[in-house]
Amino acid sequence: MSDLPHVQVAVIGFGPAGALLANLLGQAGVTTLAIDKSTEIYPKPRAIALDHEIMRLFDNLGIADAVLPHTAPFTASQHYGADGQLIRRIDMVPPPYPLGYVPSMVFSQPAVEAVLRAHATTFPGVEIALGTELLRLEPSETDVALHLRRPDGDTRRVRADYVIACDGASSLVRQSLGIVLDDLVFDEPWLVVDVMIHPDTAAKLPQTSAQFCEPSRPISYLICPGLHRRWEIMLLPGEDRFAMEDPAQVWRLLARWLTPDDGTLWRANSYRFHALVAHRWRQGQVFLAGDAAHQQPPFIGQGMCQGLRDVSNLAWKLIAVLRGQAGGALLDSYGEERGAHVRALTGRIKAIGHVICELDVTLARERDAQILAEGGGTARTITRQDIVPPLSCGLLSDLADQPHRGLLFPQPLVRHDGGTALLDRVCGTGFRLVVDAAAIGPQAADVARMASVEGITPILIGPGHVEECESVLAAWFAQRDCVAALVRPDHYVFGTLRHPQAAAALLVELRQRLNHKSTELT
Repeated sequence: MSDLPHVQVAVIGFGPAGALLANLLGQAGVTTLAIDKSTEIYPKPRAIALDHEIMRLFDNLGIADAVLPHTAPFTASQHYGADGQLIRRIDMVPPPYPLGYVPSMVFSQPAVEAVLRAHATTFPGVEIALGTELLRLEPSETDVALHLRRPDGDTRRVRADYVIACDGASSLVRQSLGIVLDDLVFDEPWLVVDVMIHPDTAAKLPQTSAQFCEPSRPISYLICPGLHRRWEIMLLPGEDRFAMEDPAQVWRLLARWLTPDDGTLWRANSYRFHALVAHRWRQGQVFLAGDAAHQQPPFIGQGMCQGLRDVSNLAWKLIAVLRGQAGGALLDSYGEERGAHVRALTGRIKAIGHVICELDVTLARERDAQILAEGGGTARTITRQDIVPPLSCGLLSDLADQPHRGLLFPQPLVRHDGGTALLDRVCGTGFRLVVDAAAIGPQAADVARMASVEGITPILIGPGHVEECESVLAAWFAQRDCVAALVRPDHYVFGTLRHPQAAAALLVELRQRLNHKSTELT
């Protein structure tokens, strides 16, 4: 295959996950081919929720300012019980926000996809081939040949070191590799309805998002950017999913809130909400990501975020291996980390879904009583960020006394050049050792030197160094009884230090872990 045109990475599917991956690879100078059968962005909304971890990635790419106009804060979600009573709220953590952005937000998917696609075209090493179909793969031990069909019907062959399948829930790549999806046992039919309301309609609708956990028919209501509103309506046993998409039937379901005179029906599609995770995420030089690797119910708006986490996790590892900065074993950690994380979060989403989807009146009232009792008799508030788990395995420190490994590291606002900026913009990404210099004093310089020797960027936080504006990191270190954190390029904590004398061991451990050879078997 050496005579074929060569790219380092081929990305199959140019939806949100594929487009973010192409951007991350292009930013690092990795030669990348991204293909998609479609020539246009799907014009209607599907995913509607982002979180601050994803906005941080967009900021690292330099596109956050272009994305933000297409977002809005995610309002609190009020959960109402069988008899219409408030039983709990799901909201976001209060400011100062730990990653520098509103923790939960709604967005317009077509507009944000357009930003991602446009930015990917700015990298000279990225080729985007729309209207191009993957016909088949020919994997070898070292690379993969791709047989493609161009828009004009001609065929093309390309050789890639790695192939990343971001080609959706019905992934051709996954099926061609014979990779099965493990069923995590959630299967419910729902109707998703998007309406563009008239300006004077907003006042008569709920002013926050809501989950109506009513046994007669559970319904979710979400306030999206601008005049966009979404209802997710559970279909009951015996209802024909396609008949329920009929506009007349849709307006009957919405009659509790509005009439056809109040807005324009934008989209009404029925889906089966599943909980599925790929049994394996890699076969040889081919990896799965996004919906090709997993699907989960939408109850806290994490579906697309999960796919973008996948490619964020995989991109920096591919870059390190391609640059010779890490051994192939680093790529083995991708499926280990993401598989465990997706399964853990899907379990939590399923639990919320089962609460919402209870159709038995007696059981629903018992559920309401239990939830209220857990809040001491009142509707308690839980935060969406507390629902998302940390990483639990993979490239994390195995040294003793590492209870905080796998956490997502904060990004405070810091003083910079007479103004303020977010930490990543000032100090960059990559592996870095962030040190609470105010806590350890003169020893901070010694720790910084050790990090530099190992090729790790030291970041000293405190007076005379990088000074934060709202004590986000000071509080984070104090709450966890540590003085430094070794942070990965995807912003997850490899390990922490309770005292500066432990720095050498942690830095050496990281070097040794990165230099392992791959154990991947094709």
